[in-house]
Amino acid sequence: MTEKKYWSNDVTRHSNALDLEDNVFTLDDPRAVAGSLKRSAEASRRRKSDPFRSAMSMLTFYINRAGKNLPQSRRRVLERAKTELRKAFGRENDTAR
Repeated sequence: MTEKKYWSNDVTRHSNALDLEDNVFTLDDPRAVAGSLKRSAEASRRRKSDPFRSAMSMLTFYINRAGKNLPQSRRRVLERAKTELRKAFGRENDTAR
């Protein structure tokens, strides 16, 4: 059986801005997801915006691309990861989406 190719999967795996840690979006702890994205964003030299925006963009991209196929429990973890990401970057009051 051949694997379907989706452009969004390719972006997640081979982002031109962030080198993501393996299975970052499958972690069960929102703080762990946020920490991994923060490390990736701060280490990247190819990103076009500041680390916070790059990390948040990748997280939002993943949530949006998964769409209705994303189980509600996984969506909850990833939505909470947004809050943890804001905390990790000291942007708790930054609720703009």
